[in-house]
Amino acid sequence: MKKAYFLAVFTALLAAAPAFGQLLPSYGGERAGASALSFLKNDLHVGSVGMAGAHAAQVGNPYSWNGNPAGASDVHERSLALSNGFVGGGVQHSLLALTLPTKDKTTSIGLIGNVLQTGAFEERTEFQPEGTGRLLYGTHASLGVGLARRLSEQFSMGLVLKGIHEVVGDYRNTTAGVDLGFLYRTDVRGLQFAVALRNFGGSSALQGDFLASLFNRTPVTGLNKNTFPTEFCMGVNGIAWERGKQNVRVGIQLNHPNDNAENYRIGLEYTANDRLVVRTGVALQVAGRTWPALGLSAKARLGRQPIWLDYAATPTAFTGMASVVGLRLPLTLQN
Repeated sequence: MKKAYFLAVFTALLAAAPAFGQLLPSYGGERAGASALSFLKNDLHVGSVGMAGAHAAQVGNPYSWNGNPAGASDVHERSLALSNGFVGGGVQHSLLALTLPTKDKTTSIGLIGNVLQTGAFEERTEFQPEGTGRLLYGTHASLGVGLARRLSEQFSMGLVLKGIHEVVGDYRNTTAGVDLGFLYRTDVRGLQFAVALRNFGGSSALQGDFLASLFNRTPVTGLNKNTFPTEFCMGVNGIAWERGKQNVRVGIQLNHPNDNAENYRIGLEYTANDRLVVRTGVALQVAGRTWPALGLSAKARLGRQPIWLDYAATPTAFTGMASVVGLRLPLTLQN
């Protein structure tokens, strides 16, 4: 009875989310699009996508390097996580996260690769609007090294240092950034509190001087510098209902980006047993996100090796259904 009541209340909250979002203050929308390196904002943490981005205080797994790196301290065996986001228009965005815990299981070391590729697109100019016959490519990539450590039974911190390289046609950009996170656990119904700072770094600019046409042009002397898409997050996550192996966790998060208005995420995660997890969530004060996100994780076996298959989808008003698929597997052979 309690389970049915709780689910009914949460369903009502999801249905009322668009109206509720109008009651919240929305400041900073005029900053939209003010930062570069926007591929770093894409969420490739499949569990986070299923909960509409409420990732900061989630129970850690190998995807945590792409959300709150402090959560990776919960990973106690060598693991590999792969995910791919289908952005639309032929654009693919992929994540690889390798986690190597120490023998005492208090520290995890991570190697994180993040690559977005646009595929080929045709160069067009005002003199040749149908195309010049030259194909251009866009590649945006970051490679990071992470460290997550449990400083006590309750407190963890995590850090990712990442180098970033972009290639857009004949222009290039190389820079570096940092992700930082903290996670505090309590002994009350699995309640966790977290703060995270993502994509912190200085300004950078594309480098190059190519001009498709020299007619009525002056040489390129320099391109404008732009800031990182830095985001500060505060979140809480805890068990709202539990019976046997089943439980329902609820996550709430506030995001403060430097290039848009503050927004709020509310997510729910239902664990049916040790093989199936279902997620949903809503994003408030985010343009084009009026419908709940959905996610699913299922445990399977590849020979003797257990693996997790993950999927999440977010309906959007601008790019349709944005989906992410993922795979998690331990690198220790099971008996």
